[in-house]
Amino acid sequence: MFIAMNRFTVPVENAEAFEALWLSRDSKLNELPGFVEFHMLKGPEEDGRRLYASHTVWESEEHFRGWTRSQQFRDAHARAGDTKKLHEGTPRFEGFTAIQAIGRAG
Repeated sequence: MFIAMNRFTVPVENAEAFEALWLSRDSKLNELPGFVEFHMLKGPEEDGRRLYASHTVWESEEHFRGWTRSQQFRDAHARAGDTKKLHEGTPRFEGFTAIQAIGRAG
């Protein structure tokens, strides 16, 4: 399993618009081989800024890399420059390979 995360620091006055942008997206992730699930996470607010993280789970890092080379990826990020005003700086990418996974029983 591979988890790909991007962290966004959003001024609180932009939080509603930032959330609306993500909630209205036409995601094509489920079209990609190896895609497991996606979560957009809303984190704590501190000093007038809120932390958000996109969290995508893939069967493997190679499946994630395939996403980054896909037409769906290009389409999903085609307007990324339009949203820079909603968050500070650039998103911070973090990729993780699972070394252990424990599921819920039943």
